[in-house]
Amino acid sequence: MNSARLRLYGLLGLMTLIWSINYIAAKIGIRSFPPLLFAPLRSVIASAVLVPLYFWAGQRYPHHATPWKREETPVMLALGIFGIALNQLFFILGMARTTVAHASLMIATTPVQVLILARLRGQEQLSGRKMLGVLTAFGGIAALNVSPGRAEQGATLLGDLLVFLASFTFALYTVAGREMAQQHGSITVNTFGFLAASVALAPVGLWSGWNFDWTLPTWGGWTSLAFMALAGSVLSYLIFNYALARIPASRVASLSYSQPLIATAISVAALGEPVTWGVVTGGVLVLSGVWLVGRG
Repeated sequence: MNSARLRLYGLLGLMTLIWSINYIAAKIGIRSFPPLLFAPLRSVIASAVLVPLYFWAGQRYPHHATPWKREETPVMLALGIFGIALNQLFFILGMARTTVAHASLMIATTPVQVLILARLRGQEQLSGRKMLGVLTAFGGIAALNVSPGRAEQGATLLGDLLVFLASFTFALYTVAGREMAQQHGSITVNTFGFLAASVALAPVGLWSGWNFDWTLPTWGGWTSLAFMALAGSVLSYLIFNYALARIPASRVASLSYSQPLIATAISVAALGEPVTWGVVTGGVLVLSGVWLVGRG
């Protein structure tokens, strides 16, 4: 493996670790902020960092990427609304209604969804092994949601569904954003994406924050918000799009299969969440399916 490929996979490893911690940060953050306020604030903070970065990169590396065209604006806006605004809104609403273990396994199905969408767009082929992986992963979701005792542990079907929708919107972003990232670079795609997300989420944020008591958030709540905005959004999305422009979409997404293991381990230590047999069974099936998709 050459140094460039080693650096790429090192960055993806960092991204995976950050997104694993994101689940715990979300759980802590929604103790201080309403979910419908947390998501818009996250996008606004990320945009405030990305806009000056975008202009700095444009001056420092003027020929690094192809300038975006006016007719591409609808695509940029759609990526921001579906891949960022709806993704983060569904994620934080789901985290308020389910456990870290359940949520991380819903997100772990992203490579499977990416494969299906990429196949529909003609970007990738669906082999027999990959098809088996798709069926196995969705069998894991079924096992996870019919297991006894899930409600007592804090996991609900609605919460799992919302996080699954977050995974689906990110899969759309992954497949549709690959071509844009290849042409215009990760900073451009992310800057316009987060600006679009901030505008789309502004009405929800204003409505939720109008009568909010801003003295209520704790230090932990503000720290979680900052972490999710700066590390979970800015840094991780830049890494994601950087990788997306260089290797197939399903391979980028499949590298996140370790998220459930890392996130669940941290949640047990930090939040005291239990690990049930339903989580173990569903987790084995989901991760096996994702592994088959990645190997197929």
